[in-house]
Amino acid sequence: MTKIIKAGFPHVPYRPERVEPSEGLARGQALFDDLERRRSVRYFTDQPVPREMIEIAIRAASTAPSGAHQQPWTFVAIADKGIQRQIREAAEEEERISYGGRMSDEWIEALRPIGTDWRKPFLETVPWVVVVFAQHYGVDEDGQKRKHFYVRESVGIACGMFIAALHQMGLSTLTHTPSPMGFLSKILDRPANEKPFILLPIGYPADDATVPDLRRKTLSEVSEWKISDP
Repeated sequence: MTKIIKAGFPHVPYRPERVEPSEGLARGQALFDDLERRRSVRYFTDQPVPREMIEIAIRAASTAPSGAHQQPWTFVAIADKGIQRQIREAAEEEERISYGGRMSDEWIEALRPIGTDWRKPFLETVPWVVVVFAQHYGVDEDGQKRKHFYVRESVGIACGMFIAALHQMGLSTLTHTPSPMGFLSKILDRPANEKPFILLPIGYPADDATVPDLRRKTLSEVSEWKISDP
């Protein structure tokens, strides 16, 4: 079938690898088994992590689908202890205020089993901190604004793929969203069209690291099926 493209991206052939269902199921199960072992970590070692590993994770994240293929994200990777200290101090200040009264009682109660508080020492321990910014609009070469579409959805998908890539390489992270996060724009000198989306400390778990003994929801709890009768 010939495709006639009047404007925009030219089309090229798409020939993904085709596998038998049995092989596809085996691959899917292996991926699930690996991701099932992924956990959010709050206790890290300062063991160095090669820059190339962070680069691979960002490149993997950038394969995510996005509204109109605008890729409205910026990954700011930090391996500077001075900047990490600034981020920790500012994040802890916001968290201290939040835990001290800005957060609802319901939210604090929901966090209680996990055992978190305003202290975030891992932001200085880890070899890397990555802050993901969402580009709420683009800026053309002539300085004109360009509307972006489905920004939060696009950036959220990219962040999920970034986390999965880190896990594949044996690295751990934690999704940290201190609120408000405007201090990150100031510390990292980001342009007005970018807003902080999420902060990710990245490294190897400490030898004595622990995580809460959580239960993930079952398939039946997170899905519903509508299948016609044979």
